Amino acid sequence: MRYPTHEDYCSKLVMHLHHQVTGSGEPIIILHGLFGSLSNWNSIAKRLSQSNTVITVDLRNHGRSEWSDDVSYKAMAFDIAELISHLDLSCPHVVGHSMGGKTAMTLALELPDLVKSLTVVDIAPVSYGHSHIDLITTLLSVDLEKIQNRKDFDSTLEPLISDAGLRMFLAQNLVRDSSKYHWRINLQALYSGMSELIGFPSADGKIYDKPALFVNGALSEYVISKYHPEIYRLFPKAEISTIEGAGHWLHAEKPKAMIEHTERFINHMV
Repeated sequence: MRYPTHEDYCSKLVMHLHHQVTGSGEPIIILHGLFGSLSNWNSIAKRLSQSNTVITVDLRNHGRSEWSDDVSYKAMAFDIAELISHLDLSCPHVVGHSMGGKTAMTLALELPDLVKSLTVVDIAPVSYGHSHIDLITTLLSVDLEKIQNRKDFDSTLEPLISDAGLRMFLAQNLVRDSSKYHWRINLQALYSGMSELIGFPSADGKIYDKPALFVNGALSEYVISKYHPEIYRLFPKAEISTIEGAGHWLHAEKPKAMIEHTERFINHMV
């Protein structure tokens, strides 16, 4: 098994991640999706922390964590391995949504002894044909010098992004210092690395032969039936479960159902 080394830090392969720890009991690490941060999972983390130690994480290039040009899933997986070592965690459960789900799957495949169980939220271990390049281009086009408040930001984006919920979600990545707003998300690195982010690294014959739960939203197309064979190939003990009435953001749309699925799955192993 390969753990992150001092040489990894020197070469910037591994980054220290901003994180929060709540509760006590068996550890659960939660990884957010693209454009997100640990705050996206606050309500679910609060509930799970009643019986578990919950670690929510800002992945590299997001939230309060450091930035890097390397957006590969193996790099992000090593970041989580370093965090597990840093916190001296004993084989945590790992939950990941979308980009965080691909990071969690990569960690489980690369370093299976570190992960007690895997919960993957609305994503599959495949490459997708769609991209978020247009969305990033839109965000990069905003002249932050002219933004005085969040209402200004929303008004600027409204003609370009019609979904008010999406605009509100993206606005969480704006922070203000003494003089102006700036992004706390590395848009340029995400733009340059989008081909990696919509893909999935080769497993090179590896499998994760431990319990794995894949939870998808019934209204989402990220975990359709044609992806199931690849899930079962890499994760032979996988269970695939669907939450009705939910799309890709099922943890925000159906938090109670997401909590129930996660608790049932993890508690079954205790």
